[in-house]
Amino acid sequence: MTVSFAPSSRIEPAVAAPVAAPEPMRRRSRRKAARTVGFHTASILISLAWFAPILLVVVTSFRTFDDVSTNGIASLPHSFSIDTYVQAWNQGGMFQATVNSLIVTIPTVILTLLLASAVAFGLSRFRIPFRRTILLIMLAGNLLPVQMLLIPVTRITQQIGIYDTLGALIVVQTAFGLGFYTFVLYGFMRTVPGELQEAATLDGAGPLRIFVQVILPLTRPALAALGALSFTWIFNDLLWSITLLQTSSRLPITAAVLSLQGQYVSSWSVIAAATVIAAIPSTIVFLLFQRSFVGGLSLGAMK
Repeated sequence: MTVSFAPSSRIEPAVAAPVAAPEPMRRRSRRKAARTVGFHTASILISLAWFAPILLVVVTSFRTFDDVSTNGIASLPHSFSIDTYVQAWNQGGMFQATVNSLIVTIPTVILTLLLASAVAFGLSRFRIPFRRTILLIMLAGNLLPVQMLLIPVTRITQQIGIYDTLGALIVVQTAFGLGFYTFVLYGFMRTVPGELQEAATLDGAGPLRIFVQVILPLTRPALAALGALSFTWIFNDLLWSITLLQTSSRLPITAAVLSLQGQYVSSWSVIAAATVIAAIPSTIVFLLFQRSFVGGLSLGAMK
């Protein structure tokens, strides 16, 4: 007997038709895309506006005097020469000015951070009466306009016999940076757990040993960030340099670049080369301490 089966009819699954996104959602997507495009466009334009003067200075520093005087400073370069750097370094006095700036900057950074960390340690780890008042008074000194203090500070340096010396710059820069650096380090040191200090005290450590071996290693991110920041501020300072110094051989690099405008008033290539030379040390310091600088600032923001 033969049994035949009728072919079974296959039931195809129903495919749902695509549902169009609601109109408000499409509008939000278009607005978000427009904001993204606008943000990136504005960022590119701002970056170009910021980078254009730097590029102009760098390109001009490699052009000859005849090229700049004939074609103009904003024209495309028609020459390439490093003689401008040699002239700025030797005849323009950039070598001696760089040495003067390093003589002022390096001791000032070390001295300021050492004093600020010691003061911040005392104010943050010990019960000192009116410690917040002391901190606010130190910080309030940075709120005064520097222009108000130019004449009084100049008179004081003249009376104590350090006017027109690099030591005057070291003293003034240290004094004016101490309040701000103490305030920043005070905030960092307050976050250090007190149990660490108590454990070190039980082990027989005194305040100096606790400060050197416990607190300072934990505040290295802040010290690195402040070190890079203070190096840039002090090395690039111009106002105190031209106020407290008169001898040309003692001028730091920013004041020396300013003096070139009188000596090489029409030689824009030499002035541009001197400007690039003056920017190199700060750029190197920032690149070396970039990770610590950003990490220190973000750590302070989170705390």
